[in-house]
Amino acid sequence: MTKALKRTTDGRAMKRPIRLILAAGAVTAVLGVVLMWQADASETVPLSRVSHIHGIAVDRQEPSWLYLATHHGVWRTAPDGMAERISADRSDYMGFTPHPIEPATFYASGHPEGGGNLGVLVSRDGGRSWTQVARGANGSVDFHAMDVSPADPHVIYWLYRGIQVSRDGGTSWTITGTPPADIFDLAADPQEPDTVYAASRNGLMVSRDGARTWRAATVWTRPASLVQGTPDGTVYAFVVGAGLVKRSGPIGSWETVSDGFGDRFLLHLAADPADRDRLFVVTQHSEILASADGGRTWTRLS
Repeated sequence: MTKALKRTTDGRAMKRPIRLILAAGAVTAVLGVVLMWQADASETVPLSRVSHIHGIAVDRQEPSWLYLATHHGVWRTAPDGMAERISADRSDYMGFTPHPIEPATFYASGHPEGGGNLGVLVSRDGGRSWTQVARGANGSVDFHAMDVSPADPHVIYWLYRGIQVSRDGGTSWTITGTPPADIFDLAADPQEPDTVYAASRNGLMVSRDGARTWRAATVWTRPASLVQGTPDGTVYAFVVGAGLVKRSGPIGSWETVSDGFGDRFLLHLAADPADRDRLFVVTQHSEILASADGGRTWTRLS
């Protein structure tokens, strides 16, 4: 399933309005399964045929390439509009995040092809092979939302029946305090390792004590479906009714970047570490949009 259809932290199905506004993603999700199954015989397909996208990252060594975590493995896009499946398996990588310093290292979680939970996975060869480094707290986990702290890469925040935190690079995990209701995304602050944001049904929330306690991060109280920090210290979020918003630095104020997405809702965002104005987002329909001006205008890639 896509992030749009993820369940709540206590297992209940999500309530309105997110269930309604992101319902269209279910149709694309079903279609994506069919299209990806048809791609079994080939390792390279048009980017438009890669669906069910759960995560996106810019290749730090080749910024013209993108990594996509999907329902059927990890793919890498090419500038010519094609995509190659690079993972050796077709696991459902529900959670996916790049290491902020090591360009070939990624963390992931999700479900293997045969069912069950993958636990905490790490790849150190650009997504080609994956190794389980931990099961998570209280049994094998299926982390969805996750992020590695750019301020301290040993600190990792992941969501599975609550928020779990690792302070040793993913080897051991602890469950924190009561999280906000219905979290859709998590993002570690780019500059403060104990600060983490949660995009939730009740808006964008922030914790400044390692996910123990939470408060509202913005004046917007409508649901937020995305939050992501970038290498230059900016934090982006997508808030229903406000569009893509951002805050530049820990003491900056929140401002609207763009509200011209129509009926689209943004679920994932990646920034080019070498060019802060170059952004990529994934919508609830698994469309990939690109911006070269810091998010003010967008072009559809798929």
